[in-house]
Order: sequence, then structure tokens, then C-alpha cells
Amino acid sequence: MSKILKIFVSYWWQIILLLGGLCLQVFSSLSLPDIMSDIINNGIGKSDMDYVWAEGFRMLGIVLIGMVGMVIAGFFASRIATGFAAKLREALFRHILSFSVDEIDRFSTASLITRTTNDITSLQQTLVMVLRMSLQAPLMAVGAISMALATAPSMAWIIGLVVSVLVVLIVVIIVVGMPKFRLTQQLNDKLNQVARENLTGLRVVRAFNNEDYEEKKFQRANTEVAKVNLFTSRLMVTMMPVVQFAISGAALLIVWVGANLVAESVIGLGEIVAFMQYATQVMMSFMFLAMAFILIPRALVSIKRVGEVLKTSPSIKFKDEPTKTADESGLEFHKVSFSYKNAEKPVLENVSFKAEKGKITAIIGSTGSGKSTIVNLIPRFYDVSEGEILLDGVNIKNFSKDDLMARIGLVPQKALLFSGTIESNIKYGAPNISDKQLREAARIAAASEFIEKLDKKYRSRVSQSGSNFSGGQKQRLSIARAIAKNPEVYVFDDSFSALDYKTDSQVRANLKEVTENSAVIIVAQRVSTIRHADQIIVLENGKTVGIGTHAELMKKCDVYKEIALSQLSEKELK
Repeated sequence: MSKILKIFVSYWWQIILLLGGLCLQVFSSLSLPDIMSDIINNGIGKSDMDYVWAEGFRMLGIVLIGMVGMVIAGFFASRIATGFAAKLREALFRHILSFSVDEIDRFSTASLITRTTNDITSLQQTLVMVLRMSLQAPLMAVGAISMALATAPSMAWIIGLVVSVLVVLIVVIIVVGMPKFRLTQQLNDKLNQVARENLTGLRVVRAFNNEDYEEKKFQRANTEVAKVNLFTSRLMVTMMPVVQFAISGAALLIVWVGANLVAESVIGLGEIVAFMQYATQVMMSFMFLAMAFILIPRALVSIKRVGEVLKTSPSIKFKDEPTKTADESGLEFHKVSFSYKNAEKPVLENVSFKAEKGKITAIIGSTGSGKSTIVNLIPRFYDVSEGEILLDGVNIKNFSKDDLMARIGLVPQKALLFSGTIESNIKYGAPNISDKQLREAARIAAASEFIEKLDKKYRSRVSQSGSNFSGGQKQRLSIARAIAKNPEVYVFDDSFSALDYKTDSQVRANLKEVTENSAVIIVAQRVSTIRHADQIIVLENGKTVGIGTHAELMKKCDVYKEIALSQLSEKELK
């Protein structure tokens, strides 16, 4: 909440100008009924047209002042709300980027998207209403009540009666509407999640001919949102007739009571007209407040949801300053254990190995053995539960974020490309490399052969998630992205799985050209990919069951031998 308030307060001088505009507008609105009363009593009543013209021009001047105030208030209300939303969205997105995988999982991707878009948009719309009308309403209400009492105190009870009705209406709206507004945001999260899941998995849905099932699932989520929105819309729609009835009823009472008072010569006709206008201003002010009280509960829900994200501190903390390394020894896992939250047993247990620079270290094991967990621990997507990971003799927890990430070139299991061009994707981690270095990275990753066939070559368009490229092409572009970075540690998480054997062999041969001074870690399922590694780590149920070369493990590690023989024949393994 403090961050949200800090962003809002940064617009303090614009808020002051907005209040100035509102004051001009309120002054204009409150002055006109009194002038109208004088025109009726002293001008029309006495047939003094000069007085009517003089007061008429005075009214025109005051109207112009009110119009200027309205323009000022409207301009700064929109400017403040838009700027506030933009800054808050930027702050929220930047904060989300600092989250570890734990925080992302806690909120869910769908919810974070909704909070960044839908919730902040709701805040922006409410802020415009509050700044433009709700700030004006109290000023107008207090001023109009004071002027009405001064004009015709004998009819003050009419305003009191109508205001009481409106206050009851506002309270009912708050009590009934608040839970529904909270539920609306939760259901929007759910709807967003269902839509995102279906669009992401569209090919799987079609492959299993489950469009009808997914449509029904989306329809259920959509219907829930529609029902709640329909209820809140009905609540808002109901308010307008009630307020209109109160205004009309008040006008009727004023005319009826006022007629008797005029007949008894207690007050003049001008005072009745002025009192009616002041009463209308009072009721309109309460109507604006009622509209604000409808929107504010929803905005409070959005503020709470955005605040929950902003006040969540990342569980993984990085140092602010870069750290000098002790040596050039490479990457070392020293008695590392790791458990996910609420897990019954560790995913990794007492894992130790060293990936030296200039050598290739491969990791293999059955599904669920902990291979990908090791990959996630190296760039600190998660932190180890026990033990430590050393990079050039220094615990990776002692590196700054920029320093650590600059030393690691990660090629994830699922090749992910960003919308843009081939060039922007390869340069993603090294934006300042030359065109020669760009082409060299693509050549080493065996990507240049298909890039050169494209019409725009490296300027060719990449769709979101790289959907206009095949799986093998996306993997090669991801490998080129890591090579362009020229890191100290290369981490390939099953990054050759979509490559044919010829391309796989070609890429691994090319990598030797650029990894002489880097540690290379390859996580793979295929024995053919890692059989020529300098050392192979064999995992089973989160434990190290073998370390050695291919030939050594075939002799002494039954787990590795079983994996190898399930993929290749004994003749091919020699």
C-alpha cells in the first residue's frame, strides 16, 4: 500500500491544480441560483430589464469561470489517473520480474496477468471518477446545503429527508456490492487461467478432439463472471431510478411547501427557485457519491490484490555489488540437497560434482531423477536447501544478479523465443555484439543454414513463442542465443532433443570451438548426445549413483548401462 500511495502522492502539484479547478466549478454552480433569485425578485418582479441584463451578463461570466474550472479539473483528473496507472503497472511488472519461481507459483501466472491489467485498469477508471466527481461532490453538497439553509431555512427538512434516503441507499450498495466486487476479480482470474490454458494448449485440444469439453469449461467460467457482473450492473442501474425518484419527490415537496409559503408572503418566488436548485445540487452530489461508493469497493479489492503482489518480497535475494571470484575452477555442487515446499522428500540429496572449464559434464537419469532441478539451481531460480553451489570458488549466493546471469548461458528444456526478429532473439542476452559475432553464433548452433534461406534472413520475423519455426529450429536459435552471450558456464537442459542425430553431432562438434574456457553442462535423455562427454553424472531418485566417462560407467554403473542399452545396441555403444 505504501508503494501505491507513494506513486499517487508524486502527482501532488497536479492534484492541487485539479482542486483549484474544482473550486472554480463549485463556486460557479453555487453562485448561479442566488443570482437567479435576484433576477426573479428584483428584475422580473419589478419589471427592471436593465437589472435583468446586468445580472444576466454577470451570470454568463460566472458560467465561463465554471467552464474553465471544469476543463482544468477534467484535464488533470485524466492525466493523474492515466499516469498513476502507467507507473503502477510498470512498478508491478518490475517487481514481478524479481520473483522466484516460488512466488510465481504462489500467485499463478493467470492471476498476475489479471492484476497487472484488469485490476489496474479498474483503479484508473475509479480514480478518474473520484478525482473528477467525488472530490467535487462533498464541496458541492456542503456549499449547497449552507446556501439552501440561508435561502429558505423553513424548508430545510426536505433536504434532510432526501439526504437520509440517499445515505441508506449508499449503505445498502456498499454492504451488498462489496463481496460481489471481490468475487468478480477472483472469477476474472479463473477465466483468464482457463482461456490461457486453452490457447496455449490448442494443438493438444484439437489432437484429442476435445473442443466441446474445453468450450463447456470456458462457458462455465464465463457464465460465473457474467452472473456476478449482471448482479453488480443491476445494482448500479437500480440506483439511478431511486435517485431520480428522490430528486423528483424533493422538487414536488419544494413546490408544494413553497407555494404555501409564497402565498403567506413568508418567502419570495425567487427564493423558491434558488432553493430548488440548491436542493438539486445537494441530491446530485449525493448521487455522485453513491456512484463513487459503487466503484470504490471494487477499487479497494483491486488495490488489495495489487498490494499483495507489491508487498511480497522475493524469497531469493541477490547481492547489490559484483563479487570477485577466487579462481577459474568452474562450477561445483558441494553436498547439495533440495526440497520443494510441502514435498514429502527431497528432490536432490547430497549431490556433489565439479564441472571444470574446458570440459563437458553431462547429466543423465530417469524421469524425476532431479536433472532439471539441478539446472534450475544454477541460475538461482531456486535456492539449495542444504550444501552450496560454487562458481569459480565463490558461492553463487554471493553474486549480484547481473553478475551471476552474465556468467551463465542457459538453454532451457522448452525452447522459448520472443516476438521480434531472429536478430533480436539471438542478441537477447548480448545486445551489443557485432553482426559478425551474430552470424558466428548462428553458424555454431547450426542455425545459419535455415536462416540464410529466409527472405529477410536475420531480420526475419519471429512470432510469439516462435510459433512460425519448428521445434528443431527454435532449439538451434536458443542455443545461438546462449553462444552469443559467451558465458563462463553453458547449461543445456535437454536442448538437443528436437535435433536429428546429424545436426546434434554437428552442434556438439561446433561447440568445442567456443567452450575451451567455459564449463559445459549438458542434461540429456539420449545417450548418443552425452556419450563423448568428459564426465557423466548419473542420477537416480535425486542421488548420484555414478560419475565417470561413458566407458567407465558401462562397466561399473548398472543404472547407466540399463539406460544406454534401452536406447542403443551393444555394438553401437562400443
